[in-house]
Amino acid sequence: ATNITWHSSHVDRTDRERHLNQRGVTLWFTGLSGSGKSTIATALERELLLHHKKATYVLDGDNIRHGLCKDLGFGPTDRQENIRRIGEVC
Repeated sequence: ATNITWHSSHVDRTDRERHLNQRGVTLWFTGLSGSGKSTIATALERELLLHHKKATYVLDGDNIRHGLCKDLGFGPTDRQENIRRIGEVC
């Protein structure tokens, strides 16, 4: 589209990291369906938040498919688009 404009934030990554006293990172758990990715991710989220006072957020693949990627199936092309969209969010 040609009628869109990028709007910069008044808070940059350095400001955010300094304020939260932590660096921003993305951990992407991969593996077969039912292999425990969500279980590990949510346990880590709880540990980091409650015991280490680190702000966290889990983007669960199934949850993403209920919204952002609800129009996609599980064929190779749709899986690739699913990953592309999640990468944009991260």
